[in-house]
Amino acid sequence: MTNETQTTQESIAGQRLLSFFERIERLEEEKAALSEDIKEVYLEAKSSGFEVSIIRKIIALRKLDPEKRQELEHLIDSYRAAIGMA
Repeated sequence: MTNETQTTQESIAGQRLLSFFERIERLEEEKAALSEDIKEVYLEAKSSGFEVSIIRKIIALRKLDPEKRQELEHLIDSYRAAIGMA
């Protein structure tokens, strides 16, 4: 391989690597903007009188598939009963 071919390949690899960095940086910026939007929605919910901690818990539960959610709720009920909270 000649030096010119190697330099060209390194240049192409460098450009591709730079492209990855730029895409990641752009996505990180978008993620930060979305995170700020989510905070604003929580603040809006709070100012409307809703309990944000409960909203967060329900969001987490909604992310679970129904079977996992049912299993978790059963375990919580079992633990509550075991410590006399049922």
